[in-house]
Amino acid sequence: MTGLLMRGNVFPLHSEDPFGTLGFLADAGSGVFYYFARFLEPGGADLSRTAGEYGTRLIAAAGIVNILSAFDAYEIAAGRRS
Repeated sequence: MTGLLMRGNVFPLHSEDPFGTLGFLADAGSGVFYYFARFLEPGGADLSRTAGEYGTRLIAAAGIVNILSAFDAYEIAAGRRS
């Protein structure tokens, strides 16, 4: 949510480059907050300021941490990690 308040970029589902696709996957890891952010970002990101770039990285980092947490929980549940 902080990344959105900083007017960070939320990547769309369809992108013409591989980094845009990776950005979407990172953002989608945020779950329902991704769709909330897409709904609230009709005007696009404000990349004219440094805060917009930091916001973009913060949104992607939150999604990646969520994905890694899910993988870790799966490994613990499968008994491969304690």
